[in-house]
Amino acid sequence: MSEENKPQETQAVEAAATSGSEGEKTEAPAATPQPVAVQPKQKPELDDETKAALAVREEKDKQRPAFRRQEWSRYKKLGGKKAPWRRPTGIHSKQRRHYKYRAPLVSVGYRGPAAARGLHPSGFEEVLVHRPEDLDAIDSKTQGARIGGTVGGRKAEAICKRADELGVRVFNRGGN
Repeated sequence: MSEENKPQETQAVEAAATSGSEGEKTEAPAATPQPVAVQPKQKPELDDETKAALAVREEKDKQRPAFRRQEWSRYKKLGGKKAPWRRPTGIHSKQRRHYKYRAPLVSVGYRGPAAARGLHPSGFEEVLVHRPEDLDAIDSKTQGARIGGTVGGRKAEAICKRADELGVRVFNRGGN
């Protein structure tokens, strides 16, 4: 197409859209969706001891080896890299006897600090919630809510709405 024809075509299209015949309906251009304002996530009020314990736990998590089942790479039925840990029990097992060239065994020395145990990575204590009324018992400064797996969409939405009113953080908000 030549440059001369383009403006004429656009003018014709605009004229047809504005005039329109009585039997035909003209559609207005679709409005662009406005971005939804995202609320900042609530932060817990932690004492210095708990903050330090969370930092130590994070460091230990980085150093902790991936405990894998004995011979996880040899047999596909053992689950590969996602194989759950099973303690080796064979009488000749090199892994059970702690030979250096074998993978390490799970032991108490790899455990995290007691002050950070059971806390969400954000520092909140997790509380399982199944109804919007359960949120009333939560302390929003130190505890956060996790919606139960059996809760349906409608009730989960009601829980999220109530949590926003109370200022409680919901960890598994999903699309709600």
